[in-house]
Amino acid sequence: MSDYLLLIVSAILVNNIILARYLGNCPFLGVSQRMDTATGMGMAVVFVITLAGVITWIVQYAILDPLNLEYLQTIAFILIIAALVQLVEMFLQKSVPALYKALGIYLPLITTNCAVLGIAIINIQSEFSFMKTVVFSFASSVGYSLALILLTSVRERYPMARIPRPFVGMPIAMITVGLLSLAFLGFTGLVK
Repeated sequence: MSDYLLLIVSAILVNNIILARYLGNCPFLGVSQRMDTATGMGMAVVFVITLAGVITWIVQYAILDPLNLEYLQTIAFILIIAALVQLVEMFLQKSVPALYKALGIYLPLITTNCAVLGIAIINIQSEFSFMKTVVFSFASSVGYSLALILLTSVRERYPMARIPRPFVGMPIAMITVGLLSLAFLGFTGLVK
């Protein structure tokens, strides 16, 4: 039980996929200007990463390894992720059209979000069991969403702050991400 707790704390805080490993920066910076959009993107990323982690683990150990097709790992994982993103896109377009429009181009970009592929590959390289894969995938995606919501809450306050003109826009966003990364660095040592 304590192994799973450490895995969760590690994935969310210590080895946060966006603030420690710097995977998935494009949608992270792209949808972090409004809280409703960031929350919707966070939920979509949690769904896609968790399900992609589970399905890629099954494909790796049930198909690729027994048939000695490990060299197809990246292609197979990308196809699985693309199919899952398409599923989420169809669901949101039908069920929550406002969120679908708000996410815009960033929803299909989850397919190319390196955080999704990175977590799937980390699961295999770390030789996690099936349960550890489920827990790590879910916790990592929660860590991604947490970082996204934290950045969004800061960016929503930019209009009220006096920001020097050269720093307006993406420069201040990058500085904020750097400060968030430094703050999360403080969790190092919680888990070895």
